[in-house]
Amino acid sequence: MNHATPARFLAAHEATATTPALPLLLTPPRRGRCARLLHQQLPPPRAELRISVIIPAKDEVDNLPATLAALANQTDLRGLPLLAGSYEVIVLANNCTDHTAAVVRQQARQFPNLVLHAAELCLPAAKAHVGRARRLLMDEACARLEQVGRPAGIIASTDADTRVAPTWLAAIQAEVLAGADAVGGRILTAMNGPALLPLRRIQVRDAAYRQLCARLEDLLDPAPVDPWPRHHQHFGASLALTARAYRQVGGLPEVRFLEDEALCQALRRHDLGLRHSPQVQVLTSARRQGRVEVGLSWQLREWLHMSHQRREPQVANPAHLAALWQLRRQVRTYWASGPTQESPALATLLGLPAAVLLARVRRASAFGKLWDWVMNNGRLPQVEPIPLTQALLLLPTLIQQHASALALSQEGASASPASRADRWSVVAR
Repeated sequence: MNHATPARFLAAHEATATTPALPLLLTPPRRGRCARLLHQQLPPPRAELRISVIIPAKDEVDNLPATLAALANQTDLRGLPLLAGSYEVIVLANNCTDHTAAVVRQQARQFPNLVLHAAELCLPAAKAHVGRARRLLMDEACARLEQVGRPAGIIASTDADTRVAPTWLAAIQAEVLAGADAVGGRILTAMNGPALLPLRRIQVRDAAYRQLCARLEDLLDPAPVDPWPRHHQHFGASLALTARAYRQVGGLPEVRFLEDEALCQALRRHDLGLRHSPQVQVLTSARRQGRVEVGLSWQLREWLHMSHQRREPQVANPAHLAALWQLRRQVRTYWASGPTQESPALATLLGLPAAVLLARVRRASAFGKLWDWVMNNGRLPQVEPIPLTQALLLLPTLIQQHASALALSQEGASASPASRADRWSVVAR
């Protein structure tokens, strides 16, 4: 995987992201040595298990007590405690030089109603990264849910320096029950002290940009499972998916960093619904020395360095993104119609032979796979970077323009039942 940039790390839009090549894995993988060692350290899953929470941890003695306390106090959406045993927490202390596992076991004694498991591994140097640790945990969590007969059970990922909201698990469950295959939670960052004010300013403005982009994308190419309001994050500190979806995409890509982003790209390739739920929230640390090469800590360091140099972040031009999303919707509409004839106009826009496009569209079992092929083979609008300040000025105008255009089209569709049905069949596909 290419080294990330700040925009690449925080981007929530599949239109500009590179999709890793992933194998389709529909049956449980054969266990390697590390997977067997992890499995052997865990008791059998309880029959009532519905959610398996996984936490990779490397030298996290200071952060884990607060993380586990938050998980021990989960409630339903009415504020009542979740049923004991309906969820479990598995912490993998990998390649630790401190007493991370001992702290987990101590917390298990402190919270007897929390089903909490600690495991320890020393991964080989070539595999000692978060992608491998999280993959081992997710594979095990998936197998445990399947063992108790719950392929629709939930694998929920968080990090050792993150405190989940009291209704984190209940809100994830609600989104899955509403039709989501996966849920990305809103990740808030704890930033205190005057030294971090410049960093905070950049982060707030970047979050505003991402949120406005999400609104623009929803106007131009709406996703039924991820309606507005939504946010822009789907990272390991708050990411969940069903065991069935995990199997369908072949598991978590085992890469050194951005494994969460790669997993979400795989979900999109299979047309699995990823919900960016504002109701699912966590609070994570603002440390600048993290456990991965590229992640939130790396992003914060980059921003702090920019602020010291009085440089402004560069972000994708939203006008270019809008053109790309509009084109994506045209391709989606063509695919959803089950075409039997060529579309010369669309083929010209994409710079592809009409017969080749039709053949590819008719073969595509999922739109995500088709769009990935178009991204790699078509002539698409170039998305150039512009200063963040300029993008924030441009976005409200673009949103207003496209919202007005959508309102007019809906008024016209309301006068024609056939048009309204056609529009829904496209969006709902």
